[in-house]
Amino acid sequence: MNFKEAIKTRHTVRKFINKPIPEDLIKLLSERIEKNNKEYDLNMKLVIDNTSGISKTTKLVFAKGVNNYIILAGEDTKDLDEKLGYCGTDLILYAQTLGLNTWWIGGMVNTNEALKIINTPNNKVRSVIAIGYGENEGVPHKSKKASEISKYNGEAPLWFINGVEALLYAPTAMNRQAYMVKGEGNKISISYKMGPFSKVDLGIGKYHFEVGAGKENFEWVDKL
Repeated sequence: MNFKEAIKTRHTVRKFINKPIPEDLIKLLSERIEKNNKEYDLNMKLVIDNTSGISKTTKLVFAKGVNNYIILAGEDTKDLDEKLGYCGTDLILYAQTLGLNTWWIGGMVNTNEALKIINTPNNKVRSVIAIGYGENEGVPHKSKKASEISKYNGEAPLWFINGVEALLYAPTAMNRQAYMVKGEGNKISISYKMGPFSKVDLGIGKYHFEVGAGKENFEWVDKL
């Protein structure tokens, strides 16, 4: 399975079975996390068989069998949320290619315990990603239409259409999908309406669009 396929097959899973993640997959995930940490100056961490970083409410009400997760954290900079959204998406899609299921848990995090686990001063924990083997593969959510989230000046090229299609699969807080992608020539801008986790969602959207469109076909600009 490649990442384009993973985008279409990956859905949120909130109930997991008691099946350990094999050591070889743990190694691959840890290596992928470390690669992202080095490239984007983050401090994400894979946690196995330890639920202390997840809030009690999540464990009691919303989740079942969540024993493993990735802490999304880094130094509290202006672009932290966007970087975590971008890199977190890389990790959930990579996990999907490995046959694992995921749930991006937003605000329902035990921040103090998660900070103890990463043990790095001046860091901010934004969210965690539950990871493991789901009771099922999840189900798709209702999606907006491409015309509601995108505009292209002129006839849209295929790569733009494919990028928008991939963007429509992006998981967002409360399934808002509050994107607007604009294109002109090979220049693309993307914005997201203000709201909870909006900058995280922006990073998620950028990653999805890049996978669908192909990074070699366009360049990001701040505004069109």
